[in-house]
Amino acid sequence: MTPFHIAIPVRDIAEAREFYGVKMGLAEGRSDTHWIDWDLFGHQVVTHLNPALGSKGKVVTHCNPVDSHAVPVPHYGVILDVDNWKELADRVRTFVDDFIIEPYVRFEGQAGEQHTMFFEDPSGNAWEFKAFVDVEAQLFAK
Repeated sequence: MTPFHIAIPVRDIAEAREFYGVKMGLAEGRSDTHWIDWDLFGHQVVTHLNPALGSKGKVVTHCNPVDSHAVPVPHYGVILDVDNWKELADRVRTFVDDFIIEPYVRFEGQAGEQHTMFFEDPSGNAWEFKAFVDVEAQLFAK
């Protein structure tokens, strides 16, 4: 696996630390007053303060239809194995009141069948976490 790095905007660093560190349980790496590095399943996600969001503002998204659901664009995500996905889904259910898309199996019985869920952080960044039974065979299956 080659780790990736992404930087996402947040409206409040303390709020990001609570969401990503305490609620999601991600390990915190380097940080400063305007950013925090997080270990997201071996990938580096950096929450950067964006004052343009304001104290109650959120990132603006658009939705496209996928499998009869409205999928937010943009969104970020990680592909997990099914056991880790189920563990994460159980954990997220303890602090997310309104999923964008509840955890479920998408494309059931079809090429690309996957476990998926979508939710957003307090700044409106949409996240998708998905898992495949056989990632090598299903990830790009048509």
